[in-house]
Amino acid sequence: MAPGDAIDRALVTVNLAESPLAWLVRRGMVTAVQFQASERLRHDFMLAGQAPRVTMRWDVAPISRSGGGDHDPTTAQIGARARFDAAVTAAGPGLSDVLWRVICMGEGLETAERALGWPNRAGKLVLTLALDRLVTHYGLDNPR
Repeated sequence: MAPGDAIDRALVTVNLAESPLAWLVRRGMVTAVQFQASERLRHDFMLAGQAPRVTMRWDVAPISRSGGGDHDPTTAQIGARARFDAAVTAAGPGLSDVLWRVICMGEGLETAERALGWPNRAGKLVLTLALDRLVTHYGLDNPR
């Protein structure tokens, strides 16, 4: 690549081929509409800046040393946070935990089951119930 060549840049947040939900969709355990709802939730989670960071955030480096305070979140972040909170609230208590662990944090079902103290194989059933709530919340059509 020569200096001055245009570079196409894309924001990559997750490898969908390796996500627990993509694995479930490929095996027919989650519908395409449920997967679409999960992607909307994950997108808002990432856009809201709630994902854990593993590197330094250079985008919020202070401009001056005058103690300008915290970094102001963008309108997009605020909107994404409101959408994420509304979706998690719509899922309800008990179901929002599995959504956060599997969709947002990318945990496998077995790991989420252990962390939540559930019996083996309960995670898939609870996850599909939670995804159905998301589908309803987002107003998507779920052909079951």
